[in-house]
Amino acid sequence: MNPKQLVVLLFISVAIYACTSSSNKAEKGDNKQSEELTLREVNGIRFYEVKRRFSNGLSFNKDGFMLAPTWIIEYKAPDTMLAYSPEKQGMEAFYLQFDHGRVYNFAREFFRIKTIAKDSLVLQRLQVDARVITKGEVSDVNCTYYTRDYIEKVLKTTVGELQRPTKADTAFIKKLSAATYRNPSNPDTAFAATEIAQLKPNSKNVSVKLIGYADSGAHRKSFAYMYPEYRVEINKSYRDFRYRFSVVVDVKGNLYVNRIQGVLKEDIPHRKKLLQGIADVYLKNLLIIKPGTTLGIPHSSEITISLAGNK
Repeated sequence: MNPKQLVVLLFISVAIYACTSSSNKAEKGDNKQSEELTLREVNGIRFYEVKRRFSNGLSFNKDGFMLAPTWIIEYKAPDTMLAYSPEKQGMEAFYLQFDHGRVYNFAREFFRIKTIAKDSLVLQRLQVDARVITKGEVSDVNCTYYTRDYIEKVLKTTVGELQRPTKADTAFIKKLSAATYRNPSNPDTAFAATEIAQLKPNSKNVSVKLIGYADSGAHRKSFAYMYPEYRVEINKSYRDFRYRFSVVVDVKGNLYVNRIQGVLKEDIPHRKKLLQGIADVYLKNLLIIKPGTTLGIPHSSEITISLAGNK
């Protein structure tokens, strides 16, 4: 190797070392800054949740689940987090448990602290199962909090205004809804409506009651609207029967039978045909059916029906 080649090689080596050294310093600086974040800096300051977003910036996912910002929190040193309770109409105290890194637990939820400032917080809501953080969308939720002074004096707006869905959210829901218009009976394109589909009696021979929510995850109020279940009872039917099934409700109020419960696999096609006939003849004529909507936009959505017929 001649002297000229040695000089070039030396120059490249120095440049690579310099870049690597700078990168390592920057990374160490970021880590140090993250490690220095502490709730003590905001002790006694009340924060209002103004937005809750997935990392793509949207408040909705493709299933229609909406991340609604509702929390009000206040840290009280050394190990207490106050959170507003709608039931108690006031702040409720929860033990703040440090887990690891910047992960904490309070009010039966896990959060990673991403940003702390005197006027704002950013917390990442985490799904934790068996002490392991679940990857994917369930842990991809960023919650932003502001103080009331920052909202009113700096941003010159209100908590309610900041909590409203964005134009991007509306565009996303319009896109999902358009897919249901093209194929209204398809359960794969139907998605949960924040304002659920409504069933009301159109005859004295039928009664309707919203009895709860069909999914096991419905104990969480934020998920409840995704799994509506109605009990419909028909008097003077052609015979006595009891069925439980789901239907897709389209924007015109048509019902399309989807999932059927309590039936052997080989009997599903026959039962589905029977239930579709009941939906077309009885339910369609005895009920006033209003489709579900999200952000005021009607679309196909799925509901569960517990149906009873009395001869």
